[in-house]
Formats: sequence, C-alpha cells, structure tokens
Amino acid sequence: MKWKFKKPDNLNWPKDENGEPVPPAYLKHIFGGPLDLEVALNLLDAYGIPYVSEYPNNGAFGKLIMGHPPSGMEIFVPETMLEDAQNILSAEIVEDED
Repeated sequence: MKWKFKKPDNLNWPKDENGEPVPPAYLKHIFGGPLDLEVALNLLDAYGIPYVSEYPNNGAFGKLIMGHPPSGMEIFVPETMLEDAQNILSAEIVEDED
C-alpha cells in the first residue's frame, strides 16, 4: 500500500475562454456526521466534479477538536458544473437486483 496526501480540492478546476478559473457556485450545505460529508465529496470526485469546501461558523475548529465540523460544511463547484453536481447529490440510489 502506498501512502499519499489527498489532492487539492481545486486541482481540475475548469477555465473559461480567457483562461481564467470559472467562478465557484454554491452547491449545498451538508449537516451531519463525517460519513455524510465524505459520501457527498466522494460522489463529486467519482464524477470528476471539482469542489471547494468551507466550514462555516468556526467549523474548522470543531473539526480539529471533534474530528468533524459540528456546523456542517458548505460545498462550492464550478458554475458550469452546478446542474450536474445538483443532479448527482439529489439522485436516489438504486441497488441492482442481481
């Protein structure tokens, strides 16, 4: 097994026709435990949607002390990918019947 650091959130952030980064758009505020946060971020990663996350209301301090932010996390995605990201996070999970 090879250890590595997690890649930066905005590594694949798209650029506009002028070569400037596309502005971020507010996607969602996620409350809950660490599993809720990780599932949402991993879904975005799986579909190749870059994101920037922010912990509001001193959430970074809560993450340091408790291991997860008690006030949740806000997620921002490129405005050109906002609709795709909304569809991914709001989709129902359907299990295969195989």
